[in-house]
Amino acid sequence: LRVIRESNPLPSVCGRVCHRPCEAKCRRGQLDEPAAIDDLKRFVADYAMKNHIMLPVMMDRKRDESVAIVGSGPAGLTCAYYLARKGYSVTIYESLPVAGGMLAAGIPAYRLPREPLNWDIDQIRAMGVKIHLNTTIGKDFSLSELQEKYDAVFLGIGAWKSAPLGIPGEQFEGVVPALELLKTINLGGTIEVPKNVVILGGGNAAMDSARTLLRLGSEVVNIVYRRTHSEMPAIPEEIEDAEREGIIFHYLMAPLEIVGDEKGKVKAIKLQRMRLSEFDRSGRKRPTPIEGAEMMIECDMVVPAVGQMPKIDELGDSLQSDRWGNVIVNHYTLLTSKPGVFAGGDMIGAEATVVNAMAYGKKAAYSIHQYLRNLKGDEEEEFIAEPERMRIIEEPPVLQEIKRVYISELPVRERICSFAEVKMCMSEAEARREAGRCLRCDLEKKMKRLHQLVAVEEEEQ
Repeated sequence: LRVIRESNPLPSVCGRVCHRPCEAKCRRGQLDEPAAIDDLKRFVADYAMKNHIMLPVMMDRKRDESVAIVGSGPAGLTCAYYLARKGYSVTIYESLPVAGGMLAAGIPAYRLPREPLNWDIDQIRAMGVKIHLNTTIGKDFSLSELQEKYDAVFLGIGAWKSAPLGIPGEQFEGVVPALELLKTINLGGTIEVPKNVVILGGGNAAMDSARTLLRLGSEVVNIVYRRTHSEMPAIPEEIEDAEREGIIFHYLMAPLEIVGDEKGKVKAIKLQRMRLSEFDRSGRKRPTPIEGAEMMIECDMVVPAVGQMPKIDELGDSLQSDRWGNVIVNHYTLLTSKPGVFAGGDMIGAEATVVNAMAYGKKAAYSIHQYLRNLKGDEEEEFIAEPERMRIIEEPPVLQEIKRVYISELPVRERICSFAEVKMCMSEAEARREAGRCLRCDLEKKMKRLHQLVAVEEEEQ
């Protein structure tokens, strides 16, 4: 756990909802299959949580400067973690009644139960980080007030505003944006559960909305996506789970119009059949309409999940933004147009994944540290000094094919009736076996560092 938390302050979270980009670079995959990195992190974090293990984090001396962070999502929490390790006084302001931001309000409990999420957050609180809930920028305080009170500010408010569909009928009762729907349900609110629902989009928010409504009792749940299955941006495992649970997918379809009844309520949606044509700037084939090919799906709720934008109006008009509403920052430092104010994560138009937001949080912490220490960009300083715990391994890993451990899941008939966590945790025996598949690529770097230390000692002698 100590090793994991040196570079990951949210192991319980990443062990459950990460899209596993590290596995693509895992050298074990060249032999058979990549190591189950996220499942191993989850096992270690769950073991520590269940056994009430609290490991102290190595921290620098206490510094005089203080930093305000707006938003307690993955970017804000990660930024707070690294700044606290460097000795800064950190205060997080969160508009929601719970900490976690999108982790708590946007991800359903069957993927990320609240207990492990809160455990990760409590580890950060234990470092001295303060979190103020129900406190909204633009309402309870202004950005200017934060600048006056703190030495630096990091904005990590995410992207909660639903992108408009731009079609007739968006105003009808029963059109509920995906994040608004998920936020209401995940925070304990109630909704009128639709009998037939159509979700528009192919990302994780669309999958989460569909699977959530299915668990609440919707009889027919449709997902409409304008491209093909292989081009859906959602995590592949989430798409597969949705298919197994009975979600109906309509590919190469785009919304034309939402149809309402005489009372102004949704009763159907008109769709346009599409085909893929030439490649666009994203590197994917552009979907174009097939003239005269339309269809209608009866429904009593439409859930748009076609993209989100940050609510930058809450920040006032002092920050520069692009035409999509994303805050403009310096690519290298994440500094905004206001001195001492940094931003990162979804609100700057970055890839909307948990680990990407965390990466921006760490990058922002490093930039804030440089800013507060008046360091130049070309000056080298080890941001987080890791303890030297290099161990000589007498027996190197055996290079033979060893089957990867795949964790079990709740049966479909059980999972769709509740919000119980779908994916199980490894047993200790499974975790040890899977960890034994690791080829220890980290030793190359550690041994190089060890040789450097030995060389320095020899020179001193």
